[in-house]
Amino acid sequence: MADQLATEIIEKIKVHADTDKEITVDSKLRDLEIQSLELTDIVFDLEDSYDIRIEMDTSEAWSNLRTVSDLIEETRALIAAKD
Repeated sequence: MADQLATEIIEKIKVHADTDKEITVDSKLRDLEIQSLELTDIVFDLEDSYDIRIEMDTSEAWSNLRTVSDLIEETRALIAAKD
């Protein structure tokens, strides 16, 4: 079961991803057909929403953020670090 942050991030992914597939914390971003531009939009949305800075370019993102869970945990860590 997803917590509040996970639920919010999944909803943000749904806004940017052009997929009819179900999105869960275990979903792989590539399986959701998320392209570089969509990933960049998702990262910008997360940065704006949670007042964080995800320090990576798109190629780094693809190697570090493979699943929805990876994106959630990266966001969670950055939120905790700023508090």
